[in-house]
Amino acid sequence: MSQRTAQDGLTQRLDQWLWRARFFKTRTLASKFVGDGKVRVTRGDKTVRAEKPSHAIAPGDVLVFSRAERLRIIEVNDIAKRRGPASEAATLYTDQSPPAAAAAARTNAPMHREKGAGRPTKKDRRALAALKLQSQDP
Repeated sequence: MSQRTAQDGLTQRLDQWLWRARFFKTRTLASKFVGDGKVRVTRGDKTVRAEKPSHAIAPGDVLVFSRAERLRIIEVNDIAKRRGPASEAATLYTDQSPPAAAAAARTNAPMHREKGAGRPTKKDRRALAALKLQSQDP
């Protein structure tokens, strides 16, 4: 079984917990993310980079990782028994991440286009050309 009794209580594999807490759509994606060394785990005053998906985490651990251009700081509150609904998954952790104000400011930039928005329309191209002309005027 994936849960083991440790001196500080129950533990669980990091990839399983990330998947069950709904940070990743599939467990394979969570395993690859952890395997690439993109997650730091802090237990007490010791911080380590999790390099294996089987890295054990327990309640009280703090996970730090970057996902979708946003820094995530997550404190583990509980071990996940199953991958349930999002409302149940939200009780597994406390999100201590800084606000996403920088991302919001970036989307309000005058010449910003959403990723995956497709090809600009003729109206969009004309508006972009008008903005470029305004920025060139002395």
